[in-house]
Amino acid sequence: MSGPECCSNPPILDPNSGAGHVQRLGGLNSYVTSLSDSKHAVLLVSEVFGYEAPKLRKLADKIAAKGYYVVVPDFLHGDPFAYENASRPLPVWLKDHEPDKAFEDAKQVIEALKSTGVLAIGAASFCWGAKCVVELAKSGMIQAALLFHPSFVTVDDIKGVNIPIAILGAEIDQYCPPELVKQFEEVLTAKLGDDCDVKVVPKVSHGWTVRYNIEDEAAVMAAEEAHQKLFAWFAKHVH
Repeated sequence: MSGPECCSNPPILDPNSGAGHVQRLGGLNSYVTSLSDSKHAVLLVSEVFGYEAPKLRKLADKIAAKGYYVVVPDFLHGDPFAYENASRPLPVWLKDHEPDKAFEDAKQVIEALKSTGVLAIGAASFCWGAKCVVELAKSGMIQAALLFHPSFVTVDDIKGVNIPIAILGAEIDQYCPPELVKQFEEVLTAKLGDDCDVKVVPKVSHGWTVRYNIEDEAAVMAAEEAHQKLFAWFAKHVH
């Protein structure tokens, strides 16, 4: 994960974006958005650009509008990847932000959610965040998982998943190529049957769900279709 795909069309981070607010949760600053005091939560695990990405927060708000309590923690601890910083390219940045570490932080966030009375939790990830959500999907701490264009996830990782999981990979993706997504599908279908839904989305590239070009009608539509998949998956499995 060190080429242009994971960094194309980087967001302009905005700490004031979104309809929600930032609060401490499980020891982390988190963007929280909800229209009600729902007991059903969705945890979003960001890509390398972090929790201040406006399109990610916009998606969080859309999920909240469906009746969920949505949390986007700052798993990067105030240090999102800065594409323009040539002195700290992605491989160097990643040494300080190994995807496995987010899982330990996520456990604290989930415990905090459950302490408020949350009864069911779904988790969705983007690129870098996939490893965290896969670990959660093996831990018994959440009820359903969804991975958009995952990175750093192996077939061995997937073998331990034991809850409903959906994976949307991109046709154009060197980090999680269609061949790997097909391997995920074989493993999960054998184990989970109808409780998995794994697809390669044609004509899209890694990052298409949260780094789409708003001037590109086809890109916006592809992202929206992916978001609809998220709504339907959690409506089915987080209740």
